[in-house]
Amino acid sequence: MKKKGNKKMGLKILIVMVVAIVIFGIASTFANKQNIKKLTEYASSLDSVVSEDRVDVSKDSDGCYVITTDRDLKILQLTDIHIGGGWMTQKDDLRTVKTVASMILAEKPDIVFATGDISYPVPFLAGTFNNLYAAEIFATLMETLDVYWIPTFGNHDSEIYSIYNRNEVGDFYEREEWKNCLFQKGDENIDGVSNSIIKVKNSDGVITQALFTIDTNDYPQENKFAGIVAGVTGNYDNIHENQIEWYKASCEKLNTENKSFIESTFEGDEKEQLLENFGLVKSLVFMHIPPVEYAEAWEEFKNNGYKDTENVKYYYGTLGEKVCPPTNDDLFFETAVEMKSTQGIFVGHDHINIFSMEYKGIRLTYGMSIDYIAYGKIDKVGTQRGCTVITLKPDGTFDCYPENYYQDKYVNSDKEEVTMQQLNEEFN
Repeated sequence: MKKKGNKKMGLKILIVMVVAIVIFGIASTFANKQNIKKLTEYASSLDSVVSEDRVDVSKDSDGCYVITTDRDLKILQLTDIHIGGGWMTQKDDLRTVKTVASMILAEKPDIVFATGDISYPVPFLAGTFNNLYAAEIFATLMETLDVYWIPTFGNHDSEIYSIYNRNEVGDFYEREEWKNCLFQKGDENIDGVSNSIIKVKNSDGVITQALFTIDTNDYPQENKFAGIVAGVTGNYDNIHENQIEWYKASCEKLNTENKSFIESTFEGDEKEQLLENFGLVKSLVFMHIPPVEYAEAWEEFKNNGYKDTENVKYYYGTLGEKVCPPTNDDLFFETAVEMKSTQGIFVGHDHINIFSMEYKGIRLTYGMSIDYIAYGKIDKVGTQRGCTVITLKPDGTFDCYPENYYQDKYVNSDKEEVTMQQLNEEFN
């Protein structure tokens, strides 16, 4: 009789637990939808960026977007925005929206590159598995601000436990309703989603710069569940071989296209000057996870007493945490050096690394992050929070610099009080 009673009690407990989970799920779904409604309505209420000289955007015959301008092109890099999208992160998500909006409204960029981790649908922190909630909030915000924008994927944008996979999130960003979004999923026969090129041309039709976005993927194929403990193990995927071949072939194709156009359109000294300046098309690469060369560059700089070396030229910033490169090395950086096209690489991923330095001829830059929820107590500190301003010159050269969010020019009446923590005491 006692055993029978125990079985009945166990069954009752199980039923109560199942009912509780169902009720919690229904309540969370309702709360999340209400949260998304509030955040998208707020984002929709904001002012738009007023630009007196908006750049022209079109599509080339090969399907690539083209930005046409004869002036400096202003790019704003945002990274690790980390919108939870659930009822548990409503306060922080609203703060994130206000932070992003205030910087874009002040900087008035021509285009915004979001280098991964727009979404952070970690259920025990956000209260949702739905990674499109964050994408919807961000897309609504960017369309309201009325600037061109393009996202690339980070490891958190489509977790193993997320409702939507990378391809489905890519479909979302390609919707026609996002009039200012220049996102393209890329060749379906190449690994990753968001391998694309934006050409920058002058009014004569010469390509002065190519802007690559490359998907650094998420977690190694042999262990897709690594994302559950990635913060502890640092187990991340790399750029795959067919992506590197695509990048190499694209650089060669851009060079051929530009040389052919210049040779058939111009004459004499003008032609020779254009071939010298743009026969080899210069490029920048935007992606999420840093290649291992970020760690190598800093280590060489550090070992030389924090002074430049033959390979390293320091520009600004410091290492605030260990570089978390892919678990398996790849040959992307070596290929970029070989091609002599890419002048700079812009990444995120490591939220409190904010340095920029040239290594073996390529400038490696960490974007300043937005994140309020992923790192413990990161909402209480602010040295790392902000944006990166990149200026492309008509001659194909570029420069960049970081802008901390906690400046008066970024107007937000709800701007939080934070500690401006010191990063890397040894370096400082």
